[in-house]
Amino acid sequence: MRLIVVLIILSIISFAKSITVEELIQFYKNKEYKKVCSYGIMIFNKFKKDEALVSMYAFSCLKSDYIDRLSVPAVTLKNSKEARANAAYLAIIVAQKKLLFHSLFDGMDISGLIFPEIDHILSKVFTLYTQKKYKKENDKFIFKDPEEEDIKYEIVLKRDEKPVKILLLKLKKDKIIETHIYW
Repeated sequence: MRLIVVLIILSIISFAKSITVEELIQFYKNKEYKKVCSYGIMIFNKFKKDEALVSMYAFSCLKSDYIDRLSVPAVTLKNSKEARANAAYLAIIVAQKKLLFHSLFDGMDISGLIFPEIDHILSKVFTLYTQKKYKKENDKFIFKDPEEEDIKYEIVLKRDEKPVKILLLKLKKDKIIETHIYW
């Protein structure tokens, strides 16, 4: 059994060494964001000084719902106006996710917090939550989109899983059109 685990780990390591930055760029062009995020973390040191590539990696992770992987790129992006704007955007998402978890699972009152609302579903729900614009049903929170009448969001808390998770659904006319899972 240990031999199988060792072989799997070695094959992952050898694959990580064989992935190139050019392949990451191609995955990005093909909208294979999960691949960019998964492989990019393995070779981050190869491109960490190129802010365009760091941004590509970070936004791929964001699109793949790997919010916790945004912290390192947010710290790395600092040399240009665009990079700093991207860093601020990423840091806002990370902070909103962490605060939402702290409030939903631990009961911390965050209703007085005001963040810039950005164009990410998590940010929109965070703003509605801090404004207490939701209806609560057990471990489900329901939010109506103030800009689109047919759109609503639901947060379902998954307390029985380790780590605990938030299931965030976007619904249009009560049909799920997006599903996001955060842990």
